[in-house]
Amino acid sequence: MELFFLGTGSGVPSKDRNVSSLVLRLLEERGTTWVFDCGEATQHQILHTNVRPRRIEKIFITHLHGDHIYGLPGLLSSRSFQGGQTPVTVYGPKGLKEYIEVSLRVSGTRLKYPITIKEITEGMLFEDEQFRVEAIKLAHGLDSFGYVIQEKDKLGELLPAKLKELGIQPGPLYQIIKSQNETTLDDGRTIYREEVTGPSKKGRKLAILGDTRYLPALNSKIKEADVLVHEATFAGEEEAMAHDYFHSTITQAATLAKNANVSTLLLNHLSARYHGEELERLQREAQEIFPNTTLAYDFYLHPIPSRP
Repeated sequence: MELFFLGTGSGVPSKDRNVSSLVLRLLEERGTTWVFDCGEATQHQILHTNVRPRRIEKIFITHLHGDHIYGLPGLLSSRSFQGGQTPVTVYGPKGLKEYIEVSLRVSGTRLKYPITIKEITEGMLFEDEQFRVEAIKLAHGLDSFGYVIQEKDKLGELLPAKLKELGIQPGPLYQIIKSQNETTLDDGRTIYREEVTGPSKKGRKLAILGDTRYLPALNSKIKEADVLVHEATFAGEEEAMAHDYFHSTITQAATLAKNANVSTLLLNHLSARYHGEELERLQREAQEIFPNTTLAYDFYLHPIPSRP
């Protein structure tokens, strides 16, 4: 599992930063990629990476401002041209379905794969045997959401020594025992999986937020996340301006990370007003509050190792 930032700027593209787009690569976990926001020229950014559009399984849009969605019709279309055939589900606020359908219809675009568009409200969006994803409402000039991705706990490893004590030798039966809660052997004995496996491995937790004012109430939703991705449109001394424009400051994001006891804070959606030494100052400003903070940049790759 790793996060790959394709665009980390705010509002409009700059020479150094494209507008918002972030990829969660789940190649080892499920062989697919999830995309969060899709600003203008996202597909151009992808050309400089080894991200494969045909592997995209889900797209999560935080809100409908242009710097978060203008690249979506192009990406969907290019995926079709490039041989993508597997289904794609797109999640986002009300209005997203109309935006996609009108863009594709007016441009005469026919996708060669099934697409499902789900307009969301706050709450659980998706759950399977590996992950669940919850949408949380933010405070912006129009409906904006964050996404909390929770990987489910993994089964502990089989304990071969314990199995051998029970007279069970290595072989296909080991996989059968691990795949179900209890297994009845040929001799009539019942083997309970929990008695022959080690402790389960805690699943990872990510919180990827869209544009928002500072919301201390989010602490409970993002508590103890392995990674928090938060916007940092304004410097710490610009709280009044941040509030007026429905954004957050870099120090507010760091304070939220600290209070929620997350492991890592990654800051994006940075204003083009800041560059060079000014960005270094902003990172130090955030690190004074929450030391494990990184200002993301375009093509920044952040691995998320499994929990011990």
